[in-house]
This record gives sequence, structure tokens and C-alpha cells, in this order.
Amino acid sequence: MNRYYYDLHIHSCLSPCGDDDNTPNNVAGMASLCGLNIVALTDHNTCDNCPAFFEAARRYGIIPIAGMELTTSEDIHVVCLFETLENAMAFGEKVKTLRIPYKNRPDIFGSQQILDGQDNVIGEEENLLINATLISIEEVPALVREFDGICYPAHIDRQSNGIISILGTLPDSPQFNCVELHDGSKRDEYVQKYNLQDKKIIVSSDAHNLCDMREHENYFDLDDEPYSSNLVRKKLFEMLR
Repeated sequence: MNRYYYDLHIHSCLSPCGDDDNTPNNVAGMASLCGLNIVALTDHNTCDNCPAFFEAARRYGIIPIAGMELTTSEDIHVVCLFETLENAMAFGEKVKTLRIPYKNRPDIFGSQQILDGQDNVIGEEENLLINATLISIEEVPALVREFDGICYPAHIDRQSNGIISILGTLPDSPQFNCVELHDGSKRDEYVQKYNLQDKKIIVSSDAHNLCDMREHENYFDLDDEPYSSNLVRKKLFEMLR
């Protein structure tokens, strides 16, 4: 068993609320400086910067996870993670068909830049990515499983787009094995108040700029012998499932 420090919720410059400095290479570089080993890129309702992040992460020795922060029809944020980049991109294509098209206003919401592995701009998403999709919270787990992924409610301890703030509680259905906290110091409070004893608690930054990325603190102990990044990723998903 070896210890892997993680952050499974970080945005790039493709998220309209993400800072333009949050390029895939800068995210990977800052993750390395922060002492992180496993990092997930989770832009709003898209995976289109994940290929560039995978390329950048390899240069910095970071194990990348391809993901998305999905906004449900109820305006609840859900972290969706995928064991392979290919499955994440296929999921992203599916979500594109279930987004509500509304033109982005870069002057209001910020630009939505798609980059390559060298941080060159290769495109820009024209439709706003932070609005709700047509996917309900009840539908998310089954849809994510179609692409061999896992999902769990994001930042349940925050008022903005948290499942508890919107629904008043963590419902019995759909069932999630994990939940995410933004503030790890609230772990005991939320475990007791919302009966989360059977849930895996994940603490991530939801960083939208480089300064919000945290020093290594939260970790998983994973069996990684014989070592490969693919094995670490596989063991991580086995644990989270």
C-alpha cells in the first residue's frame, strides 16, 4: 500500500467561471508543486480539455483522472469520474446532446477555451456550460454507469448547487457510495447530521483558479504493485465503487 494525495475536483479555463490561467499545463504544474499525485479535471458539463490535461499530467508525473462536474436539471452539481479518457469523452458527447443551448456571454461569464497539450487554443465552446442540463439527479448514476464511471454529489457542505441545500437532505434515492465535502473540517458534523457513516467522504478543492488549489492533505492508500499509473487508477475506482 502506498499513499496518494489527491484532488478530484479542479476546473480548467474551459469552465466559464474558471480563470484563464487554469490551463491544463498550469493545473498539472501547480498540482505537482502542491504535492498532489492524483488529480481529476472536472469542467462544467464537458470533458473537452481532458485530453490536453492527460498530456500535461504525464510531463509532471501526475496521475490524471478524466471527469466532469455535471449540473442536473434540479441545478445540483455532481462529480462524474471515468477510469479511461475514452469513456469520459464518450460521456461528454452524450451530455452535449442533453445540454440546453444558450450562447455564452464571455463578457459576463468568461471565455470557454479548449486547449491542446501545449496550451494552444484550438477552439472555444460557444454555448454556456454552467447552466442546468436535461438530466435529473435520479438519472445521473445509471447514465454514468453506461460509460463505466462513478459519480457522487459535489460540495454537499455548500449552499450553491449542493444537493443538501437544494433538496434539504441527502435522499435515499438515488444511492451514492461517496459524497464530496469542500471543507474537510466539517466531516464529523455532516457524517452525524446526515447519517453518512456508510459513505466514502472525498474532500476536494473545486478550484477555479490556481491559488485555490490546496497543498497535499487528503489521500488514499492504494495497492499499486507492480506499479503503473493505470493500476493506480484502477485501484482507485475499485475503492470508490
